[in-house]
Amino acid sequence: MPEQNDAVQIPPGTHTTAGSTAAGHSGFRPARVVPVPLREIAASLGVEVSEADAAVTVTGVSLNSRAVEHGDLYLALPGASRHGAEFAAQAVTAGAVAILSDHDGAKRLLADGGPGVPVLSVREPRTAVGPVSALVYRSQPAGEDSPTLFGVTGTNGKTTTTYFINSLLRALGKTPGLIGTIEILAGAEAIPSLLTTPESPDVHALLALMRERGLDAASMEVSSHAVSYRRVDGVMFDVAGFTNLTQDHLDLHGSMEEYFRTKAELFTPARCRRAVVIVDDEWGRTLAAEATVPVTTLSLQGKREAPDADWTLVSSTPRGLGNGFVLRHRDGGELRARTALPGDFNIANAALATIMVLASGVGRDALQAALDEQDPFAVAVPGRMQLVSEAPASVVDFAHNPDALARALEAVRSREEGSRVIVVFGATGQRDQGKRPTMGAIAARLSDVVIISDDDPHDEDAAAIRAEVLAGAVAARDAEQLRCEIVESFPRDVAIRKAVELATEKDTILVAGRGHEIWQEVKGVNLALDDREELKAALTARGFRVPADERIES
Repeated sequence: MPEQNDAVQIPPGTHTTAGSTAAGHSGFRPARVVPVPLREIAASLGVEVSEADAAVTVTGVSLNSRAVEHGDLYLALPGASRHGAEFAAQAVTAGAVAILSDHDGAKRLLADGGPGVPVLSVREPRTAVGPVSALVYRSQPAGEDSPTLFGVTGTNGKTTTTYFINSLLRALGKTPGLIGTIEILAGAEAIPSLLTTPESPDVHALLALMRERGLDAASMEVSSHAVSYRRVDGVMFDVAGFTNLTQDHLDLHGSMEEYFRTKAELFTPARCRRAVVIVDDEWGRTLAAEATVPVTTLSLQGKREAPDADWTLVSSTPRGLGNGFVLRHRDGGELRARTALPGDFNIANAALATIMVLASGVGRDALQAALDEQDPFAVAVPGRMQLVSEAPASVVDFAHNPDALARALEAVRSREEGSRVIVVFGATGQRDQGKRPTMGAIAARLSDVVIISDDDPHDEDAAAIRAEVLAGAVAARDAEQLRCEIVESFPRDVAIRKAVELATEKDTILVAGRGHEIWQEVKGVNLALDDREELKAALTARGFRVPADERIES
């Protein structure tokens, strides 16, 4: 995903920073910002300014000329195709009082007599964005109360874990905020999110807003993109959590080792105070061994796989669609919890949320009381194992990589005799191509009916993407003598209707890959498409019952 600022082309009508309002201004900024003299910003960057320029005061930071507010420092960064300096005049007209750019951008700005506001020039402006945003917004001031900040990273489970953390915090009587894939919450205000982690100025503005509103805590998904693109620079997490690492985003990182190293940057004293790491894969064990902050380890596989883990899952019992489970500390103490979402991976998500909240300083007795009395892990997470109907069991999930797809398919398999699993999925365009045949093979092994359709093709040829997924499914079926039926069906709404047409009340339908998303990007055009709504409509048309559930956000 490219950085969303003035240095790249943005499709018309698209909000350019997560949380932008219709007018183009940030909905995240605190109501009151103490003006910061430009001399203070310049000093933090090691840059000199004239006496007149030093007196200019800054009250905001923006990477996007269309989101500039009066008093902003406009960050004119270089990009792959455009330079932010090209939009400086627009930024100044909107109210920018100063500009920060690289040396090339500063030369461009000053070549024609200057933009009419002070220009600061540094060699690597991207490295300055986080620290400058933190300085201007005073997002986590030393010596003052700030929300306890939880950061969750890993390939799968980030969204659900942050929802679980927040639900558990509410059960403890706290008022938490959320920065994530689906939405951003600053108290009661909810704003749809465009990025897993917003750009750095928005992150710091949000943290300042949460502090201003008196929030106790906040949870944030931290993707590898967020670390690579420096979106969390200058942010200090009180507790960082690691879920797992499986193949994904290799289009950005090139190798699993580089992908891991990017994630591992979060677990350093510059970014977090303490960590909780699931050590059920090689990457988790390596991270726990190499992290340079205090680490609490958690294993869901038992003492045989992780004999030195601080917390271990010692039992789990099916409970409705979900499970009850018990975690035991190496000192013998236990915590009991339950989750309403299906799958062992949701036990892992709930367990990680529990131990992260414990690591933040909450006492075991208070934590157990909240788990017993409030049932916090019954919270519905939009597009994550979201149940649409029960007969047939129809589930929408965000699973869009091999490990997540396998886990989802294993989780929805019914024990009822004669039941089948029908899966609808595809692969995203302009992303890691190597996972496409792998996902096809997984679907063939774990499903009875495989319906291969489109995900978000972006600018790739949709038929070519389907062909790669289809080849993997057919190869696995033929080589392993699998009995699954394989169907290619498109567009996606037609594929979903096909799945419902084939289903009986005993069967399970899994629509995987897009989860909560409501737009499908095809050749630069955003098409309205919500898997949940398409599935509801198809089920209703066939006469299946679709219960209303007000707890589930659509």
